[in-house]
Amino acid sequence: MQQHTIPTPYMVGDVHIYTAEIEGELVLFDTGPSTAAGIDHLRRHVDLRRLRHVLVTHCHIDHYGLAGWLGEHSEAQIYLPRKDDLKLRHHQRRVEHLQQLLLGCGFTADFVAAFRSSLSGDQVFPPEPKRYTVAEEADLPGRLGISILPCPGHSQSDLVYRWGNYAVTGDVLLRGIFQVPLLDVDLETFAGRFGNYRAYCASLLELARLRGCRILPGHRHDVPGLNETILAYLGKLIDRAARIRDFDAGLSVAEVVARLPGGDDPFYAYLKASEVLFMRDFLADPERLRAALEQIGLFARVAPAFAAVA
Repeated sequence: MQQHTIPTPYMVGDVHIYTAEIEGELVLFDTGPSTAAGIDHLRRHVDLRRLRHVLVTHCHIDHYGLAGWLGEHSEAQIYLPRKDDLKLRHHQRRVEHLQQLLLGCGFTADFVAAFRSSLSGDQVFPPEPKRYTVAEEADLPGRLGISILPCPGHSQSDLVYRWGNYAVTGDVLLRGIFQVPLLDVDLETFAGRFGNYRAYCASLLELARLRGCRILPGHRHDVPGLNETILAYLGKLIDRAARIRDFDAGLSVAEVVARLPGGDDPFYAYLKASEVLFMRDFLADPERLRAALEQIGLFARVAPAFAAVA
């Protein structure tokens, strides 16, 4: 497995993508951003004439931005997560429902209009590939010995690809980064928001299956170990939940966000609203997380801090 590091113009910094020769077929995991630097890297470091498969962990621009370009400049088959397929096919409906969720959080119509404007253009939604296959519905990754683990926790579409002792994890497991669980409409029903907290607790059980694997993250350095990374995330989760709890009583999500540092940028406020909702869900049902942690043998490591906030 070879790591490729590509600079991005986004706050996350450089992104890692990966190539592997599997059963004589060249496979690319994620694509990098839709930038000139991303295209240049693929041209210079990936044999596009031999590229056969492109497996995307989740359709955020830094991981998926060049899927459409690769569809035009190679014969590779593109594989997207099922939930991202739903996002692409129901884009307008999703954005409209997301607006309603933000209004329900107490944000003003002017804020929601500014947020929607921030989503326009190729910098958030790059050109989608004209042809692609839903990863979870394809038999080809399985034929190559690649297993797929749905692990929502950063978005509701996150997939982890495991091949041999390697696990390409996108933004699910990152060292030193709190993966903001993004507010979104439930793409299965379009009836309310997706339950990020419930999904994350379930994902912990899937992630536990990666013990012993070499984790290949989407950003920053290699992940030193699965347990350590999960525990670091939980430490930040508990700390932030405590801070939100201390001044959360009776306030709308928008009012809580207004009291947090970080400026007035609509997209940044959306990220913070996503975080507040996740923390509120945790505080309303801490036993769900406790049960997941006990099942994977990590609860004892966080029990004192957990008890202090929950």
